[in-house]
Amino acid sequence: MDSPTPELRSEKMLAPYACHENQSPGRVHKETSPSCRNQYQRDRDRIIHCAAFRRLEYKTQVFVNHEGDLFRTRLTHSLEVAQIARSVARALRLQEDLVEAISLAHDLGHTPYGHAGQDALNECMREYGGFEHNLQSLRVIDLLEEKYAEFNGLNLMFDTREGVLKHCAKPVAATLKEVGERFLNNTQPSLEAQLANICDEIAYNNHDVDDGLRSGLIEIEQLLAVRLFKDEYEIVIKKYPNLARKRRIHEVIRRMINRQVTDLINTTSENITTISPRSVDDVRQTTKRLAQFSEEMLSLHQELKRFLGANLYRHNRVRRMTVKAQRLIKEIFNAYISDPALLPADEQFRIAQPDPWPFFGDGDARKARVIADYIAGMTDRYAIAEHQRLYNPEKSD
Repeated sequence: MDSPTPELRSEKMLAPYACHENQSPGRVHKETSPSCRNQYQRDRDRIIHCAAFRRLEYKTQVFVNHEGDLFRTRLTHSLEVAQIARSVARALRLQEDLVEAISLAHDLGHTPYGHAGQDALNECMREYGGFEHNLQSLRVIDLLEEKYAEFNGLNLMFDTREGVLKHCAKPVAATLKEVGERFLNNTQPSLEAQLANICDEIAYNNHDVDDGLRSGLIEIEQLLAVRLFKDEYEIVIKKYPNLARKRRIHEVIRRMINRQVTDLINTTSENITTISPRSVDDVRQTTKRLAQFSEEMLSLHQELKRFLGANLYRHNRVRRMTVKAQRLIKEIFNAYISDPALLPADEQFRIAQPDPWPFFGDGDARKARVIADYIAGMTDRYAIAEHQRLYNPEKSD
């Protein structure tokens, strides 16, 4: 007897409320089904092989890439989110390959210099519909990647696209057809999408603690005011009193992550038991999200976020880089908007084409959107080099 295909093996292991590829709305452009992998594996593979994913290696998480080789980038962050999310998905019998695909794609639309770059580009685009990195991630996978002969973008499954689009303003959602509907009718995304969103927060909060301590911008003594850190730190100190500082920090952070992940699994399991969804459509029709922390863990999680906001993200060294990054992004945008001939020929050609997303419009709005797409795709170091080429007379191509 032939052994079951990878698709059949995974489908048999899934809970009824998980995403099943044979129940999905599928892809916008119909394609032949893959023979040796499931549809969500195909999505994951397309994401890993796309240009926007490779560029994440040189995009800021908190620290600019060239400040040090040991700090996290958007790429390493995305890999860490995927690892955590897969673990949770397996425990809940959800579609692991889908969770991984969403996790790897969720930051594809991020600008250079992280949130500083996004804020600057959003300000530049205020008259033209604004800029938001999450919506830009969908734009990357739906339109901007150019790898396939028969369609623009990556033509990913609906469930993957749904998970990438975590939030969206209603006027924009109304133009996005099926993937935007839940923002209009206040329904929920799949459990896989919900989990990827929370695992993103688990990853960046805890790993920003690690990078903050490594950089010296925050100290252990400060973090002892944070209950989640303090609880695990005291356990580690008691159990391993002679552990070196670096290993002690790693041990504390891995315990913090484990505690949050365990709470997420347990609380979500309880919610699933209470609601008893029999399909992914039942999940989508619930009035609240099923993937959640307990009230106690949510309080601990939010306390950690507040600490990082006050002590790391607004640290004067990070703030100085934020100000410089925003000035750089704005000056690049202003140069292009004043003279689009400064753009590469491919981008100039795009300006003359209608935008496939009608919400953003044509004319000056189209010109600004193409410029925003181009800048958002830059890495940190490319943005620096481009700024030099545009404003330093001593620099040339």
